[in-house]
Amino acid sequence: MANTTQVLPLLSTRGSYGIKLIQGTDAFKETETLHNDPSSKCRTMAYSEDGSLFSYCDGENLKVMDMTTSEIVFQTPKQKTISIVFSPKNKYIALWEAYFTTPQNPQGNNNFDIYDIQSGECVKSMVYRKQNTWKPQWTSDEAICGRCVSNEVQFYEKGDFRNAAQKLYLQGIEGFSFSPASQGGEYLVAAHVAGKKGSPSFVRLFKYPNFGDGKAIGNKSFFKADKVDMMWNKKGSALLILVSAEVDTTGRSYYGEQTLHFMNTKGESSLVPFDKKGPIYSVDWNPNSQQFCAVFGYMPAKATLFNLKCEPTFDFGTGARNMCKYNAHGNILCLAGFGNLHGVMEMWNVDAKKVVSKPQAADTTSFEWCPDGQHFFTATCSPRLRVSNGYKIWHYSGQQLLKFDVEKSGELWEVLWQSQPDGSFPVPRVSAAGVYKEVKKEAYRPPSARGLDIKSTSLRVDELPQNQRNNEQMSAAAMKNKKKREAAKKTKQNNPDASPDTSSNAIEPEVASMGDPEVDKKIKALRKKIKQIEDLKKKQKEGKQLEKNQLDKLNSEKELLKELNELQIK
Repeated sequence: MANTTQVLPLLSTRGSYGIKLIQGTDAFKETETLHNDPSSKCRTMAYSEDGSLFSYCDGENLKVMDMTTSEIVFQTPKQKTISIVFSPKNKYIALWEAYFTTPQNPQGNNNFDIYDIQSGECVKSMVYRKQNTWKPQWTSDEAICGRCVSNEVQFYEKGDFRNAAQKLYLQGIEGFSFSPASQGGEYLVAAHVAGKKGSPSFVRLFKYPNFGDGKAIGNKSFFKADKVDMMWNKKGSALLILVSAEVDTTGRSYYGEQTLHFMNTKGESSLVPFDKKGPIYSVDWNPNSQQFCAVFGYMPAKATLFNLKCEPTFDFGTGARNMCKYNAHGNILCLAGFGNLHGVMEMWNVDAKKVVSKPQAADTTSFEWCPDGQHFFTATCSPRLRVSNGYKIWHYSGQQLLKFDVEKSGELWEVLWQSQPDGSFPVPRVSAAGVYKEVKKEAYRPPSARGLDIKSTSLRVDELPQNQRNNEQMSAAAMKNKKKREAAKKTKQNNPDASPDTSSNAIEPEVASMGDPEVDKKIKALRKKIKQIEDLKKKQKEGKQLEKNQLDKLNSEKELLKELNELQIK
């Protein structure tokens, strides 16, 4: 199944009708079903990392298919397998099924197995109860395999699964992650340990096999961590750590509390700064490993690009969105709002920082880019939604190419693209001519009000991307300050000897950006000092004794106000 410019990766679907592998040609103008298993008990399916193998469980057997010949190359009696993992070079396949016991078998059966695909031999079999941490992990060259058990990670070398070659002991370890690429021939391991009362959670970075005390090359600790997700960039040079607490102690958010941390392979770490409070909905690395995108904040949510110094490099503004996802080449970014939102997708040209299209797919529960970097699917799957199940295939320009609806009595459970090796498809050229133009929709007006000026009653005004902002985007307070600065500037030009208004009432609680981050920083610092002076004045009126340094601060008010007004007039 060699790929050409016309033939796209297979689309695999799993539902009550069984499993189907669909080949699309000529941008899905034509489709062909290459494999169909009608079993309604298909529990899971997965592709190998390079897409050359496909595996699924039909309720009776676990099967592995060679995608070049469509032949079954491995098969074993497994009725209840619900999770599958291939090793990076396709030598091994790991299987997991739910653990259970019966009165006749109180010990239960082994539910975790690793098989050698070529020989068919089971090289490891054991009981593993936790589904969230069962998956074994291999280094990219398959030299080392690790698996997490109680208070340790066991590492097996060169395919020998009889005895662990190395062990990483950490009390309370919850998970680990190999760097996706070796750094100078060295393997890096990030490990997460859950906190207990009085002690924080932490993520530590090690060079394999240096796991002794004091051998960690990086450490990041944090409180309020019920869940930790570790996300490496493609080059394996940096790690993002998304920390989630189930309960927001302030009571402001239903989603709990989230923070995002950064750590590189030198052990340097920092907190990723967000300028809007609220949940962190989505984080995604650009495949170039040089930047990442985050969607955060109370609705309408904000989306921002960050570099490897955790500095914001571009602000996409706000909108009804809760997902960000780069295509395989990193030159198109999708910002979308799924779930309880309306399913609007913004396709951004990453280099030009412009929206290419804005298609909409309501009730979407699953989204995935095609490996060619140009197409993607949106799907509505059960059990998330049990009605209107089906999928659509789109081009990034917003054109819908294919639509499939499941029969009313049926369900769609999963949709997957066939994965492909890097470099299988050329980088798509995003045409500047196809840049999306926003069409403003006017609100309905009754006949009696048509033609009249009606004040907007919108409950929400989205903030535009930073390269599209103008005076219309300013808040009422910011606009008021802008007019005040312009008036003061005009007064100063007409009467250079006039002294500026130095009363604290001349300062509004919100000011617009001056366009220079350094000036904005100085203004913010001055306003903070003036606010402290106002608090001291209140204390003085209440009869409290002020110290010398506080009195000196009071005496500096006039100079601070003058400096602030000069900065705001510039």
